[in-house]
Amino acid sequence: MINFLGKCIQNLFTSFKYIKNGNLTFGAAIEQAALISYDSMSIALTIVFIASTVIALQISKQFLMSGAEAYVGGFIAVAMIREIAPGFAALAIGARAGTAVCAQVANMQVTDQIDAIKTLKVDPVGYYFAPRILAAAITVPMVVILAELIGIIGGLIIAYFTIDLHPYRYLNSVWLLIQPKDIYISLFKGVIFGIVIACVCATQGYLTSGGAADVGVSTTKSAIKCTIYLLVADFIVNLLFYIG
Repeated sequence: MINFLGKCIQNLFTSFKYIKNGNLTFGAAIEQAALISYDSMSIALTIVFIASTVIALQISKQFLMSGAEAYVGGFIAVAMIREIAPGFAALAIGARAGTAVCAQVANMQVTDQIDAIKTLKVDPVGYYFAPRILAAAITVPMVVILAELIGIIGGLIIAYFTIDLHPYRYLNSVWLLIQPKDIYISLFKGVIFGIVIACVCATQGYLTSGGAADVGVSTTKSAIKCTIYLLVADFIVNLLFYIG
């Protein structure tokens, strides 16, 4: 895992250098943005919506019994923005789009397309990694924002139908408890998670060797490694910003 992490960091800096030199085309980044985030949006939002409704079901009656039902919305909003929406959305994108990125790069590797790029004196890491990393870094935070909104709405619906909590009281507690800092950190998490997804999965695909069967093995490994690195990145970000 340490060796793989080193390769990911090396590929990441190579991609940044490729972008800095102006070699990346706008069309390539837009194409990858659609493949990574747009195609994964429905599953990511569905997962976050279901998670928010489950949390609302679990806490609404307990808050009502303790006389704190007015804070249901704020509790759900803080949970959504700080952790659940960024984390669940990133895991969904990693499972859906990250594995697809790995399969694409791995297929290019085993069919010698990457070797063909090298003969043209084009850096394959920059050429294949840069548009995917840039697209994920820009668009994953957008999915995170939508997931946070969907999650808060899901909690509102459940709170209304289970404990008859008026939407005004729910939204009032949301505005009282959430802080701009939480939103900024969630967006920062989205950027970091996007970079992790694209870099880890593309690196796993790039390291693939053999034939078509090895593409499937690499895809499975990319899903596992992506999940691990996302959780570690989430822990580090929380440690940096919420330790106090």
